Amino acid sequence: MPLRRPIIASLLTLGVSLVPAPAFAGGFYLQEQSPLETGRALSGGAAAADDPSTVYFNPAAMTALPGTQMSMGGVLLSVTARQNNIGSSRSIPGRVSEAAVGGSSGGNPFASLIAVPSLYATSAVTDRLWLGLAVTAPFGLKLDYDADFFGRYDSLHTDLKTYNVQPSAAFKLTDSLSIGGGVDVQYVKVTLTNALPNLSPLAADGLARVKGDDLSVGWNAGLFYDGGDTHVGLHYRSGMDHRIEGHSTLSGLQGPLAAVNGTTDATAPLHLPDIATVSIMHRLTPRARAMLTARWYNWSVFKDIAITSGTGTSVKEVRYRDSYSVSAGGEYDVSPAFTLRAGAMFDRTPTNPQYLTTRVPDGDRAWLSGGATWNMSPSLALNLSYAHNFIETVTILRPDHFYSGAAAVTATTRSRASGNADQLAASLTARF
Repeated sequence: MPLRRPIIASLLTLGVSLVPAPAFAGGFYLQEQSPLETGRALSGGAAAADDPSTVYFNPAAMTALPGTQMSMGGVLLSVTARQNNIGSSRSIPGRVSEAAVGGSSGGNPFASLIAVPSLYATSAVTDRLWLGLAVTAPFGLKLDYDADFFGRYDSLHTDLKTYNVQPSAAFKLTDSLSIGGGVDVQYVKVTLTNALPNLSPLAADGLARVKGDDLSVGWNAGLFYDGGDTHVGLHYRSGMDHRIEGHSTLSGLQGPLAAVNGTTDATAPLHLPDIATVSIMHRLTPRARAMLTARWYNWSVFKDIAITSGTGTSVKEVRYRDSYSVSAGGEYDVSPAFTLRAGAMFDRTPTNPQYLTTRVPDGDRAWLSGGATWNMSPSLALNLSYAHNFIETVTILRPDHFYSGAAAVTATTRSRASGNADQLAASLTARF
Protein backbone atom coordinates (compact mmCIF):
# COMPACT_ATOMS: atom_id res chain seq x y z
CA MET A 1 0.00 0.00 0.00
CA PRO A 2 1.88 3.04 -1.23
CA LEU A 3 2.00 6.25 0.80
CA ARG A 4 2.36 8.87 -1.94
CA ARG A 5 5.21 11.38 -1.89
CA PRO A 6 5.93 14.42 -4.03
CA ILE A 7 8.75 12.96 -6.19
CA ILE A 8 9.14 10.08 -8.87
CA ALA A 9 11.31 8.03 -11.11
CA SER A 10 10.32 7.65 -14.71
CA LEU A 11 10.98 8.59 -18.28
CA LEU A 12 8.94 10.94 -20.42
CA THR A 13 7.08 9.84 -23.49
CA LEU A 14 5.62 12.70 -25.54
CA GLY A 15 3.32 10.96 -27.97
CA VAL A 16 6.28 8.75 -28.94
CA SER A 17 8.58 6.41 -27.06
CA LEU A 18 11.42 8.80 -26.33
CA VAL A 19 13.43 6.62 -23.99
CA PRO A 20 13.34 3.02 -22.83
CA ALA A 21 12.15 2.77 -19.26
CA PRO A 22 15.12 2.05 -17.00
CA ALA A 23 15.14 -1.58 -15.93
CA PHE A 24 15.65 -2.82 -12.42
CA ALA A 25 17.10 -6.33 -12.16
CA GLY A 26 16.84 -8.89 -9.38
CA GLY A 27 20.44 -8.36 -8.35
CA PHE A 28 19.51 -5.32 -6.30
CA TYR A 29 18.02 -7.42 -3.48
CA LEU A 30 20.64 -7.35 -0.73
CA GLN A 31 20.98 -10.69 1.02
CA GLU A 32 23.53 -9.21 3.45
CA GLN A 33 21.26 -8.24 6.34
CA SER A 34 23.30 -9.76 9.20
CA PRO A 35 27.09 -9.83 9.72
CA LEU A 36 26.74 -13.04 11.75
CA GLU A 37 24.56 -14.72 9.10
CA THR A 38 27.02 -13.71 6.37
CA GLY A 39 29.60 -16.03 7.97
CA ARG A 40 27.38 -19.08 7.47
CA ALA A 41 26.03 -17.99 4.04
CA LEU A 42 22.61 -17.14 5.52
CA SER A 43 21.97 -20.79 6.35
CA GLY A 44 20.73 -19.98 9.86
CA GLY A 45 17.85 -18.04 8.36
CA ALA A 46 14.55 -18.46 10.15
CA ALA A 47 15.72 -21.17 12.59
CA ALA A 48 19.08 -20.30 14.18
CA ALA A 49 17.59 -17.89 16.74
CA ASP A 50 20.97 -16.92 18.21
CA ASP A 51 21.25 -13.23 17.36
CA PRO A 52 18.94 -10.17 17.35
CA SER A 53 19.04 -10.14 13.53
CA THR A 54 16.42 -12.90 13.74
CA VAL A 55 13.92 -10.00 13.89
CA TYR A 56 14.43 -9.64 10.13
CA PHE A 57 14.73 -13.33 9.22
CA ASN A 58 11.93 -14.62 11.47
CA PRO A 59 10.53 -12.48 14.31
CA ALA A 60 8.88 -15.54 15.89
CA ALA A 61 12.37 -16.80 16.82
CA MET A 62 12.89 -13.83 19.14
CA THR A 63 11.38 -16.03 21.85
CA ALA A 64 14.69 -17.94 22.00
CA LEU A 65 16.59 -14.79 23.00
CA PRO A 66 16.62 -14.06 26.75
CA GLY A 67 16.44 -10.57 28.25
CA THR A 68 17.15 -7.53 26.10
CA GLN A 69 19.64 -7.73 23.24
CA MET A 70 20.92 -5.29 20.62
CA SER A 71 23.11 -5.80 17.57
CA MET A 72 24.60 -3.10 15.38
CA GLY A 73 26.93 -3.52 12.41
CA GLY A 74 27.17 -3.77 8.67
CA VAL A 75 28.58 -5.45 5.61
CA LEU A 76 31.14 -3.86 3.29
CA LEU A 77 30.79 -5.03 -0.32
CA SER A 78 33.61 -4.85 -2.84
CA VAL A 79 32.14 -5.57 -6.28
CA THR A 80 34.04 -5.87 -9.54
CA ALA A 81 32.13 -5.80 -12.83
CA ARG A 82 33.45 -5.77 -16.38
CA GLN A 83 31.67 -5.05 -19.66
CA ASN A 84 33.18 -6.09 -23.02
CA ASN A 85 31.76 -4.67 -26.24
CA ILE A 86 30.90 -7.46 -28.68
CA GLY A 87 29.37 -5.38 -31.48
CA SER A 88 27.03 -2.69 -30.07
CA SER A 89 25.32 -0.64 -32.78
CA ARG A 90 22.59 1.88 -33.54
CA SER A 91 20.32 2.46 -36.47
CA ILE A 92 20.32 5.65 -38.56
CA PRO A 93 16.93 7.10 -39.60
CA GLY A 94 16.43 6.81 -43.37
CA ARG A 95 19.24 4.27 -43.84
CA VAL A 96 19.37 0.50 -43.92
CA SER A 97 22.91 0.32 -42.54
CA GLU A 98 23.79 0.66 -38.86
CA ALA A 99 26.57 2.58 -37.15
CA ALA A 100 28.84 0.95 -34.62
CA VAL A 101 28.58 2.32 -31.09
CA GLY A 102 32.07 2.76 -29.74
CA GLY A 103 33.45 4.01 -26.49
CA SER A 104 35.13 2.65 -23.43
CA SER A 105 34.23 -0.39 -21.35
CA GLY A 106 32.80 2.03 -18.77
CA GLY A 107 35.31 1.13 -16.06
CA ASN A 108 34.27 -0.66 -12.89
CA PRO A 109 30.85 0.94 -12.27
CA PHE A 110 30.74 0.06 -8.57
CA ALA A 111 32.17 2.15 -5.77
CA SER A 112 35.30 0.71 -4.17
CA LEU A 113 33.31 -0.13 -1.02
CA ILE A 114 29.54 -0.32 -0.56
CA ALA A 115 28.16 -0.29 2.99
CA VAL A 116 25.01 -2.21 3.99
CA PRO A 117 24.19 -1.17 7.60
CA SER A 118 21.81 -2.87 10.02
CA LEU A 119 20.46 -2.40 13.54
CA TYR A 120 18.45 -4.90 15.60
CA ALA A 121 16.95 -4.98 19.09
CA THR A 122 14.87 -7.56 20.98
CA SER A 123 13.37 -7.62 24.45
CA ALA A 124 11.45 -10.18 26.50
CA VAL A 125 8.53 -8.19 27.93
CA THR A 126 7.07 -11.21 29.76
CA ASP A 127 7.79 -14.94 29.71
CA ARG A 128 5.45 -15.17 26.68
CA LEU A 129 5.77 -11.84 24.84
CA TRP A 130 8.78 -10.38 22.98
CA LEU A 131 9.13 -7.08 21.11
CA GLY A 132 11.75 -6.26 18.51
CA LEU A 133 12.95 -3.71 15.99
CA ALA A 134 14.94 -4.06 12.75
CA VAL A 135 16.42 -1.20 10.72
CA THR A 136 17.78 -2.48 7.41
CA ALA A 137 18.51 -1.63 3.75
CA PRO A 138 17.04 -4.66 1.92
CA PHE A 139 17.30 -3.35 -1.66
CA GLY A 140 20.02 -1.18 -3.11
CA LEU A 141 22.32 -0.59 -6.05
CA LYS A 142 24.76 2.09 -7.20
CA LEU A 143 26.62 2.03 -10.51
CA ASP A 144 28.44 4.77 -12.42
CA TYR A 145 29.77 4.03 -15.88
CA ASP A 146 32.12 6.43 -17.65
CA ALA A 147 30.36 8.97 -19.89
CA ASP A 148 31.73 7.35 -23.08
CA PHE A 149 30.61 3.83 -22.10
CA PHE A 150 29.61 1.81 -25.18
CA GLY A 151 26.41 0.74 -23.36
CA ARG A 152 25.46 4.34 -22.50
CA TYR A 153 22.10 4.15 -24.31
CA ASP A 154 21.15 1.36 -21.91
CA SER A 155 22.51 2.91 -18.70
CA LEU A 156 25.03 5.35 -17.23
CA HIS A 157 24.15 6.04 -13.60
CA THR A 158 22.00 3.97 -11.25
CA ASP A 159 21.36 4.83 -7.60
CA LEU A 160 18.62 2.91 -5.80
CA LYS A 161 18.35 3.00 -2.02
CA THR A 162 15.82 1.54 0.40
CA TYR A 163 15.50 2.03 4.13
CA ASN A 164 13.26 -0.39 6.02
CA VAL A 165 12.03 -0.02 9.61
CA GLN A 166 10.36 -3.11 11.06
CA PRO A 167 8.73 -3.07 14.51
CA SER A 168 7.89 -6.65 15.48
CA ALA A 169 6.35 -8.85 18.16
CA ALA A 170 6.52 -12.55 19.04
CA PHE A 171 4.41 -14.72 21.32
CA LYS A 172 5.07 -18.17 22.81
CA LEU A 173 2.01 -20.33 22.18
CA THR A 174 3.65 -23.26 23.98
CA ASP A 175 7.10 -23.99 25.35
CA SER A 176 8.14 -25.20 21.88
CA LEU A 177 6.02 -23.20 19.40
CA SER A 178 6.05 -19.44 18.79
CA ILE A 179 4.46 -17.03 16.33
CA GLY A 180 5.69 -13.60 15.36
CA GLY A 181 5.24 -10.82 12.87
CA GLY A 182 6.07 -7.26 12.01
CA VAL A 183 5.20 -4.21 9.93
CA ASP A 184 7.65 -3.05 7.26
CA VAL A 185 7.78 0.69 6.63
CA GLN A 186 9.97 1.12 3.57
CA TYR A 187 11.31 4.24 1.84
CA VAL A 188 12.78 3.98 -1.66
CA LYS A 189 14.72 6.61 -3.58
CA VAL A 190 15.84 6.22 -7.18
CA THR A 191 18.06 8.21 -9.56
CA LEU A 192 18.78 6.89 -13.06
CA THR A 193 20.46 8.28 -16.17
CA ASN A 194 21.23 7.07 -19.67
CA ALA A 195 22.40 8.67 -22.92
CA LEU A 196 19.96 9.49 -25.74
CA PRO A 197 20.96 9.06 -29.39
CA ASN A 198 20.43 12.02 -31.64
CA LEU A 199 19.29 11.35 -35.19
CA SER A 200 22.81 11.60 -36.58
CA PRO A 201 25.46 9.30 -35.09
CA LEU A 202 27.93 12.19 -35.54
CA ALA A 203 26.00 14.44 -33.14
CA ALA A 204 26.69 14.52 -29.40
CA ASP A 205 24.37 12.41 -27.26
CA GLY A 206 21.47 13.75 -25.26
CA LEU A 207 20.80 12.69 -21.67
CA ALA A 208 17.81 11.34 -19.74
CA ARG A 209 17.76 11.78 -15.97
CA VAL A 210 14.99 10.50 -13.72
CA LYS A 211 14.62 10.88 -9.98
CA GLY A 212 11.90 9.86 -7.55
CA ASP A 213 10.90 8.32 -4.25
CA ASP A 214 8.08 6.68 -2.31
CA LEU A 215 7.10 5.43 1.14
CA SER A 216 5.11 2.19 1.40
CA VAL A 217 4.04 -0.35 4.02
CA GLY A 218 4.23 -4.16 4.02
CA TRP A 219 4.25 -6.95 6.60
CA ASN A 220 5.93 -10.20 7.54
CA ALA A 221 5.09 -13.18 9.77
CA GLY A 222 6.68 -16.42 10.93
CA LEU A 223 6.52 -19.60 12.98
CA PHE A 224 9.32 -21.01 15.14
CA TYR A 225 9.54 -24.53 16.58
CA ASP A 226 12.12 -25.27 19.28
CA GLY A 227 12.50 -29.02 19.68
CA GLY A 228 15.60 -28.83 21.82
CA ASP A 229 18.33 -30.13 19.53
CA THR A 230 16.33 -29.18 16.42
CA HIS A 231 14.89 -25.79 15.45
CA VAL A 232 12.53 -25.24 12.51
CA GLY A 233 11.53 -21.81 11.22
CA LEU A 234 9.04 -20.64 8.58
CA HIS A 235 8.84 -17.02 7.47
CA TYR A 236 6.95 -14.97 4.88
CA ARG A 237 7.65 -11.36 3.89
CA SER A 238 5.04 -9.60 1.80
CA GLY A 239 5.85 -7.93 -1.47
CA MET A 240 6.10 -4.16 -1.47
CA ASP A 241 4.04 -2.09 -3.89
CA HIS A 242 5.66 1.29 -4.40
CA ARG A 243 4.20 4.13 -6.45
CA ILE A 244 7.25 6.21 -7.30
CA GLU A 245 6.63 9.87 -8.02
CA GLY A 246 8.99 12.58 -9.14
CA HIS A 247 10.29 14.02 -12.38
CA SER A 248 12.15 13.26 -15.59
CA THR A 249 14.54 15.59 -17.41
CA LEU A 250 15.61 15.28 -21.05
CA SER A 251 18.45 17.43 -22.39
CA GLY A 252 20.81 17.66 -25.33
CA LEU A 253 18.40 16.50 -28.03
CA GLN A 254 18.92 18.31 -31.32
CA GLY A 255 17.02 19.16 -34.50
CA PRO A 256 13.38 18.04 -34.54
CA LEU A 257 13.87 16.27 -31.19
CA ALA A 258 14.87 19.48 -29.38
CA ALA A 259 11.23 20.37 -28.69
CA VAL A 260 10.99 17.66 -26.05
CA ASN A 261 13.96 18.83 -23.96
CA GLY A 262 12.81 19.81 -20.48
CA THR A 263 11.37 18.43 -17.25
CA THR A 264 8.01 16.77 -16.65
CA ASP A 265 6.23 15.04 -13.76
CA ALA A 266 5.57 11.33 -14.05
CA THR A 267 4.68 8.25 -12.02
CA ALA A 268 5.68 4.59 -12.13
CA PRO A 269 4.83 1.53 -10.01
CA LEU A 270 7.63 -0.59 -8.58
CA HIS A 271 6.69 -4.06 -7.33
CA LEU A 272 9.19 -5.76 -5.02
CA PRO A 273 8.83 -9.52 -4.42
CA ASP A 274 7.30 -11.64 -1.70
CA ILE A 275 9.92 -13.82 0.01
CA ALA A 276 9.20 -17.19 1.67
CA THR A 277 11.81 -18.94 3.85
CA VAL A 278 12.10 -22.38 5.45
CA SER A 279 15.04 -23.18 7.74
CA ILE A 280 16.23 -25.99 9.97
CA MET A 281 19.01 -26.07 12.55
CA HIS A 282 20.13 -29.32 14.19
CA ARG A 283 22.58 -29.70 17.06
CA LEU A 284 24.94 -32.52 16.08
CA THR A 285 26.90 -32.50 19.33
CA PRO A 286 26.94 -30.16 22.33
CA ARG A 287 29.45 -28.03 20.36
CA ALA A 288 28.49 -28.51 16.68
CA ARG A 289 25.42 -27.35 14.74
CA ALA A 290 24.31 -27.83 11.11
CA MET A 291 21.93 -25.47 9.29
CA LEU A 292 19.98 -25.45 6.05
CA THR A 293 17.82 -22.71 4.53
CA ALA A 294 15.80 -22.40 1.32
CA ARG A 295 14.19 -19.19 0.07
CA TRP A 296 11.73 -18.45 -2.71
CA TYR A 297 11.39 -14.99 -4.28
CA ASN A 298 8.22 -14.01 -6.13
CA TRP A 299 10.01 -11.88 -8.72
CA SER A 300 7.47 -12.74 -11.42
CA VAL A 301 5.31 -9.89 -10.08
CA PHE A 302 7.81 -7.60 -11.81
CA LYS A 303 6.48 -7.99 -15.37
CA ASP A 304 7.03 -4.54 -16.81
CA ILE A 305 7.77 -0.92 -16.11
CA ALA A 306 4.73 1.26 -16.82
CA ILE A 307 5.44 4.99 -16.91
CA THR A 308 2.62 7.51 -16.87
CA SER A 309 3.17 11.18 -17.69
CA GLY A 310 1.00 14.01 -18.97
CA THR A 311 1.13 12.53 -22.45
CA GLY A 312 0.11 8.97 -21.66
CA THR A 313 1.63 5.67 -20.55
CA SER A 314 4.55 3.70 -21.98
CA VAL A 315 5.20 0.10 -21.01
CA LYS A 316 8.48 -1.79 -21.17
CA GLU A 317 8.47 -5.53 -20.54
CA VAL A 318 11.02 -7.07 -18.18
CA ARG A 319 9.40 -10.47 -17.51
CA TYR A 320 11.30 -11.38 -14.37
CA ARG A 321 11.19 -14.99 -13.22
CA ASP A 322 10.59 -16.39 -9.76
CA SER A 323 13.90 -17.35 -8.20
CA TYR A 324 15.30 -19.24 -5.23
CA SER A 325 18.37 -19.65 -3.05
CA VAL A 326 19.62 -22.64 -1.03
CA SER A 327 22.30 -22.40 1.65
CA ALA A 328 23.98 -24.82 4.04
CA GLY A 329 26.33 -24.10 6.89
CA GLY A 330 27.73 -25.20 10.19
CA GLU A 331 29.15 -23.89 13.46
CA TYR A 332 31.55 -25.20 16.05
CA ASP A 333 32.08 -23.84 19.56
CA VAL A 334 35.82 -24.00 20.07
CA SER A 335 35.25 -22.77 23.63
CA PRO A 336 32.50 -20.92 25.51
CA ALA A 337 34.10 -17.69 24.28
CA PHE A 338 34.86 -18.56 20.65
CA THR A 339 32.69 -19.96 17.80
CA LEU A 340 33.72 -20.71 14.22
CA ARG A 341 31.27 -20.96 11.31
CA ALA A 342 31.22 -21.52 7.55
CA GLY A 343 28.68 -21.91 4.78
CA ALA A 344 27.86 -22.04 1.08
CA MET A 345 24.89 -20.82 -0.97
CA PHE A 346 23.52 -20.94 -4.50
CA ASP A 347 21.47 -17.86 -5.42
CA ARG A 348 19.61 -17.98 -8.74
CA THR A 349 19.13 -14.67 -10.51
CA PRO A 350 15.55 -13.70 -11.41
CA THR A 351 16.64 -11.70 -14.46
CA ASN A 352 15.38 -12.93 -17.81
CA PRO A 353 18.19 -13.70 -20.31
CA GLN A 354 16.16 -12.02 -23.07
CA TYR A 355 15.96 -8.73 -21.11
CA LEU A 356 19.38 -8.38 -19.46
CA THR A 357 20.71 -4.86 -18.91
CA THR A 358 24.02 -3.22 -18.06
CA ARG A 359 22.13 -1.39 -15.31
CA VAL A 360 22.30 -4.56 -13.23
CA PRO A 361 24.85 -6.96 -14.76
CA ASP A 362 23.49 -9.93 -12.83
CA GLY A 363 23.89 -13.69 -13.13
CA ASP A 364 23.53 -16.73 -10.89
CA ARG A 365 25.73 -16.51 -7.78
CA ALA A 366 27.57 -19.00 -5.60
CA TRP A 367 28.71 -18.05 -2.09
CA LEU A 368 31.52 -19.35 0.07
CA SER A 369 31.80 -17.80 3.52
CA GLY A 370 33.35 -18.10 6.95
CA GLY A 371 33.18 -16.25 10.24
CA ALA A 372 33.65 -16.23 13.97
CA THR A 373 32.08 -14.90 17.17
CA TRP A 374 34.13 -13.81 20.16
CA ASN A 375 32.14 -13.58 23.37
CA MET A 376 34.23 -10.92 25.06
CA SER A 377 32.03 -11.12 28.16
CA PRO A 378 28.61 -12.52 29.09
CA SER A 379 27.09 -9.24 27.86
CA LEU A 380 29.16 -8.39 24.75
CA ALA A 381 30.03 -10.34 21.57
CA LEU A 382 31.95 -9.46 18.41
CA ASN A 383 30.93 -11.09 15.11
CA LEU A 384 33.27 -11.11 12.09
CA SER A 385 32.57 -12.67 8.68
CA TYR A 386 33.92 -12.89 5.16
CA ALA A 387 32.22 -14.13 1.99
CA HIS A 388 33.18 -14.40 -1.66
CA ASN A 389 30.52 -14.39 -4.40
CA PHE A 390 31.20 -16.08 -7.73
CA ILE A 391 28.92 -14.41 -10.31
CA GLU A 392 28.03 -16.10 -13.59
CA THR A 393 29.33 -14.48 -16.79
CA VAL A 394 26.41 -13.44 -19.00
CA THR A 395 25.87 -12.14 -22.52
CA ILE A 396 23.74 -9.01 -22.88
CA LEU A 397 21.83 -8.43 -26.12
CA ARG A 398 19.57 -5.48 -25.48
CA PRO A 399 17.76 -3.48 -28.20
CA ASP A 400 16.32 -0.18 -26.94
CA HIS A 401 13.90 1.72 -29.15
CA PHE A 402 13.84 5.51 -29.19
CA TYR A 403 11.36 7.90 -30.83
CA SER A 404 8.89 6.82 -33.54
CA GLY A 405 8.04 7.14 -37.19
CA ALA A 406 10.75 8.49 -39.49
CA ALA A 407 12.84 9.51 -36.44
CA ALA A 408 12.93 6.03 -34.89
CA VAL A 409 16.31 4.88 -33.62
CA THR A 410 17.19 1.45 -32.22
CA ALA A 411 20.34 1.17 -30.13
CA THR A 412 21.46 -2.41 -29.47
CA THR A 413 23.89 -3.05 -26.63
CA ARG A 414 25.90 -6.22 -27.11
CA SER A 415 28.12 -7.03 -24.18
CA ARG A 416 29.82 -9.82 -22.30
CA ALA A 417 29.47 -9.08 -18.57
CA SER A 418 31.48 -10.68 -15.79
CA GLY A 419 32.39 -9.96 -12.20
CA ASN A 420 32.59 -11.09 -8.60
CA ALA A 421 32.07 -9.71 -5.10
CA ASP A 422 33.73 -9.87 -1.70
CA GLN A 423 32.05 -9.14 1.62
CA LEU A 424 33.57 -8.19 4.94
CA ALA A 425 31.11 -7.97 7.83
CA ALA A 426 31.25 -7.03 11.49
CA SER A 427 28.78 -6.41 14.30
CA LEU A 428 28.62 -6.00 18.06
CA THR A 429 25.91 -7.72 20.08
CA ALA A 430 25.09 -6.47 23.56
CA ARG A 431 22.97 -8.44 26.03
CA PHE A 432 21.30 -6.86 29.04
